[in-house]
Amino acid sequence: MSEARLVVVRHGETQWNAEMRFQGYSDSPLTAIGLAQAEALAARLATEKFDAIYSSDLGRVRQTIAPLIARTGQDVQFSADLRERCYGMLEGKTLPELEAEFPGELANYRGRDPRSVPPGGESMEQFHNRIVVTLERIAGENLGRKIAVVAHGGVLSALYRHANGMPLNAARSYTLNNASINRFRFTKKRWVLDLWGDVSHLSGDVLSDL
Repeated sequence: MSEARLVVVRHGETQWNAEMRFQGYSDSPLTAIGLAQAEALAARLATEKFDAIYSSDLGRVRQTIAPLIARTGQDVQFSADLRERCYGMLEGKTLPELEAEFPGELANYRGRDPRSVPPGGESMEQFHNRIVVTLERIAGENLGRKIAVVAHGGVLSALYRHANGMPLNAARSYTLNNASINRFRFTKKRWVLDLWGDVSHLSGDVLSDL
């Protein structure tokens, strides 16, 4: 039976990651650590042969994937469908700021109500469905092939939960390291997780789980 093999990667550390700010559709540049992570990631992925590469179109992901493009010259298909969850008015805020300004929204962010929509944003349920539909479309179009997907922590989280049948309101029990490598297989709407959170290509001073 033909299957798609996916290497799904999170972008490098950003300034807002370091400041613990919600990003969503908003952007901030990679930190010095994030740039080092992107270079290490490129060196690792350049040793693998991908039939196609897909990426979120947000700036922090474009920065992350740039060293890989420079090494391989391979085309990348950028897609807005692979963006992080849109947090609307919560974007750019830290957790203490949200506690003060949007306490109810913060409780919903923490999983009490996956259907709650932050002002100007999308609910966890809407985001989860968008990502699953997008990744299943990409995987379905690439059966028998090996592809890379470079995106966001939320994208990885959605796929992890979907592949493991984990409820949206369950507390996160898994890592979401920047520049981590995660391997999945897809066959006829069935996902199999083969490897999670591989950061063996990163040295100790460029690891982060923000």
